[in-house]
Amino acid sequence: MATAAEPIRSYEFGVFTVEVTAGELRKHGVRLKVQERPFQLLVCLLEKPGEIVSRDELRQRLWPDGTFVDFDHNISSAINKLRTVLNDSASNPRFIETVGSRGYRFLAEVKRISSDPAAASQPAKQQPPEIPVIAATTVSPPKSRWKVVAGITLILSVLVAGYFQWVRKTSKSNVPVSRVMVAVLPFQNLTGDPGQDYFSDGLTEEMIAELARLNQDHQGVIARTSVMLYKQSPKPLDQIGRELGVQYVMEGSVRRDSSRVRITAELIRVKDQSQLWAREYDRELNNSLALQSEIAQEIGDEIQISLGDVNGAKAANHPRPTHSTASYEAYDLYLRGRYFWNKRTSAGFWQAASYFQQAIAKDPGYASAYAGLADTFGLMSTWYAAPQQEFMPKAKAAALNALALDDSLAEAHASLALVAESYDYDWQTAEKEFRRAIQLNPDYATAHQWYAEHLSWQGRFDEALVESERARQLDPMSLIIATDRGTILYYARKYDRAIDQFRAVLEMDPGFNTARSFIVTMYVQQGKFAEALKESDLMGNAEDSPCYWAFKAYIYNHSGNGSQARHALAKFEQLSPRLQSDAILARLYAYSGSSQQGKAMLLLEQAYSEHSPVLTNIKVDPKYDNLRQAPRFQELLARVNLNH
Repeated sequence: MATAAEPIRSYEFGVFTVEVTAGELRKHGVRLKVQERPFQLLVCLLEKPGEIVSRDELRQRLWPDGTFVDFDHNISSAINKLRTVLNDSASNPRFIETVGSRGYRFLAEVKRISSDPAAASQPAKQQPPEIPVIAATTVSPPKSRWKVVAGITLILSVLVAGYFQWVRKTSKSNVPVSRVMVAVLPFQNLTGDPGQDYFSDGLTEEMIAELARLNQDHQGVIARTSVMLYKQSPKPLDQIGRELGVQYVMEGSVRRDSSRVRITAELIRVKDQSQLWAREYDRELNNSLALQSEIAQEIGDEIQISLGDVNGAKAANHPRPTHSTASYEAYDLYLRGRYFWNKRTSAGFWQAASYFQQAIAKDPGYASAYAGLADTFGLMSTWYAAPQQEFMPKAKAAALNALALDDSLAEAHASLALVAESYDYDWQTAEKEFRRAIQLNPDYATAHQWYAEHLSWQGRFDEALVESERARQLDPMSLIIATDRGTILYYARKYDRAIDQFRAVLEMDPGFNTARSFIVTMYVQQGKFAEALKESDLMGNAEDSPCYWAFKAYIYNHSGNGSQARHALAKFEQLSPRLQSDAILARLYAYSGSSQQGKAMLLLEQAYSEHSPVLTNIKVDPKYDNLRQAPRFQELLARVNLNH
C-alpha cells in the first residue's frame, strides 16, 4: 500500500487500471481511448473513493488558472465520457455516482499502487489475430430493424467461432481437445431506461443461442439463468471463470433510441484476462443497409484474411435459421415475451403468453414465437399456475405449429416432450423428443434438466444423474437444476446425499422453500420427526396458511401421533378453500399417512382424470410407499404407463 510519502503510480478497480504517470486507462490490460480532461477527472475521484468530490473542487483541479469555460456543460460532458468508457450507468451506477448538485462520488473499491512491479521477461508466444475496436460504417437502407441486431448477433457469434477455430488450428498437441466453455455476460443497458432491459437481456439470450449453434463439438455456452446472476452483482472475471467453469467470457453493452442502435462486445480469455477481440457497431435503424448477410460476409472476409482459412468466411455466410422473422415488431414482442418468461412467476407467465401471442399476430410464420408460447403454456401447467386440461393442449398445439414451421427448434421439441410425459403419460414419445432437442442443441440446459427428470421418474437414476450433471455444467448457478439433482437423489433413496444437495441450494438462496420441503419429506422418511418439524417451521408459512398445516399433518401422520395429526388435518381442511391451482399437492401431503390411504388414493385418481403432472413421479416418490402394494395404486401405475 502506498504511504503519504510515496507518489501513487496507478489505481486499480474491478477490471480497470489507471496509470497516473502514463495518463492511461486500461481494461484487462488493454488500453482504452480516453481524453485528457475526463482522465484527470477520474484521477480526482480515485484519490477519494467513497467520498463526495465537490464540483468546486473539480473546477479548481481541472481549470486552476481561472480560465473561463462553461463549467457545468464541460464537467457533465467529461462525466458522460467516463461513464461510456467504463460502461457505467447514471441511473444504476457501479463506479461514478452523481450526488445531487453537490458533486460526484466514486463507488467501487480502489487499490492504490505506489510503484510498478518489474516486468518479468517472458518468451514470445504465438498470439491470436488481433481485431481492433472500430466503429462499423453505415451503408444504405435496411429492410427491417431487427436484422441490424440479428446481423450483429450473427457476426459476434462468428467471430467467437473464428477465434476458437484459430485455437484448434494452431494447437500442436495430438491429444483431443475437449470443449471449451464460454459465458456471455449480460449485455449492459446503457439507455438509462430500465424499461429497455428486455432488449439488452434479449440480445444476451440471442447471443447465447447463436453461439450454441456453432462448433458444437468444440465449444459450449453457459445458459442464461447462470449468467444473469451477474447482471446486478458484477464480479472479477477470474471468480466468474471459477464459478461457471468457463475459459472465455464475452461482455458488452447496448444503446438504443428511436433511430439508432450501438452495440459493443469483446471476448476475453479468463486465465490471463487478455482481450482477444473487440467490436463496436453503430447503425442507423432507418436509412442504412444493414442486412445480416452483407454484414456477415464483411466479417467473414476479415476472418478469412486474418486466419488464412476459407472456413471463416463460410461460417460467416452460415444462413440464419428459418425460425426468425422479417418483422421488427414481432421480434421486439418476442424479446419481451422471453424477458417475462424468464422471471418464472405466475404473473410473468401470463405476460409472456400475451407478448408471444402478439408476436404471432404480427407474423404468423414466426416459429420462435410459437416455441415461446409452448414453453409458457407448458410451464404454466406443470407449475400449477393454470388448469392443465386447458393449457397443456394449447402448449402441444403451439409446439406443433413451431415445428411445422421449423423442425430444428430444440425448444419446441423439448416442450412437446414435456406435454407427452406430463399430460399424455406417453413416455416413449417424450424420450424421443428430448433426445431430438439435445441432438439439435447440446447446450440447451433445460432439455438436459427435463430429460433427467424424465429418466428419474422411470427409475433410471444413474442415467438421470448423468443428464443432471450435464445440465449443471451448462447452467451451474441454476437453483432449479440444483434442486432437481437433489430430487433425483431423493427418489433413489439416497437421503443423506440428497439432504446435502438441498442444503447447498439453501446456501445459494435461504428462501428457496422447494428445497426445504424436500428436506422435511426426507426427515420423515428417515423417522427424524423432531428434525422434520423444526425444518417445516423454517419454511416461513404463516399459521393461517393451509400449507403450514399440510406439512404438520404429513409429519404427525407418519410419526403415529394421532391426536396431533387429527388437529392438523382439521386446521388444514378449515383453511383449504384458500388453496388455488396447486391444491392437489397440498392435499396429498396432508393425507399421506397410514390412516389416510383412502383419501390419498381418491386424490391420485382425481389427478389422473385431470391429466395432472402430479402423477409423473408416483413410481419412485417415497411419499407413496405406504400405498404401493394396494391394487388400486398398481392399476393407476399401469394407466400412466409406469408399471414396467
